[in-house]
Amino acid sequence: MYLSGIHLGYSQTSRSPQMKPYIFGLRNGVEIFDLEKTKNNLDSAKEFAKKLGKDKKIILFVGTKKEAKDLTENSAKELGMPYVKERWIGGTLTNFKQIKGRIDHLNDLKKKRDTGELDKYTKKEKLQIERQIKKMEIYFGGLAENLKFLPSAILAIDSKHEKISVNEANQMKIPVVALLNSDCNPSGINYPVPGNDNSISSISYFLSEFVKAYKEGTLLSAVPETTTLSS
Repeated sequence: MYLSGIHLGYSQTSRSPQMKPYIFGLRNGVEIFDLEKTKNNLDSAKEFAKKLGKDKKIILFVGTKKEAKDLTENSAKELGMPYVKERWIGGTLTNFKQIKGRIDHLNDLKKKRDTGELDKYTKKEKLQIERQIKKMEIYFGGLAENLKFLPSAILAIDSKHEKISVNEANQMKIPVVALLNSDCNPSGINYPVPGNDNSISSISYFLSEFVKAYKEGTLLSAVPETTTLSS
């Protein structure tokens, strides 16, 4: 945990007042997170991940800042989950029916392209449709395969940067797990993990721990429950 740099926050002047309980001290002008509290919160998030895994629930991974994009995509794909790594489209959760319609449209166009159904169109028309597919994939590509209905939870990297998705999740009463730096407000985050959300190594550590816990949960679902008969 320490080696990942998850303990490094921002400067004291950037700190959100609500994050004060998670701060251990100051080093060279940089606030240091209390790793014991970070670990406790991470453990709680991992227990939640295990429960989600056991129940085979869907998690929407959200990480649109440059340090988080590829890690978010890779982690989501490892679990077969939907993800957003580009711009969050407003209404993804609060207006899901309309968003689902656009996702279905994208999937329909891709199916027609792959099965040759677009061959009946002119070269110009096919080019226009291909451009439409590419544009839609930028924003909906991470949702197209694995978001058939509202997720049971969202996981966000930097809750301040992803405040729109967090607000939508709160409105829909969808639990939120987040890695949040000292400039974030943990209010509205069900499982806040205080830590560096701006470092690739820290984000990678957080995501890998969460993914590992979810996988452990899926194994629990395969273990039959035993009952003890009283004599």
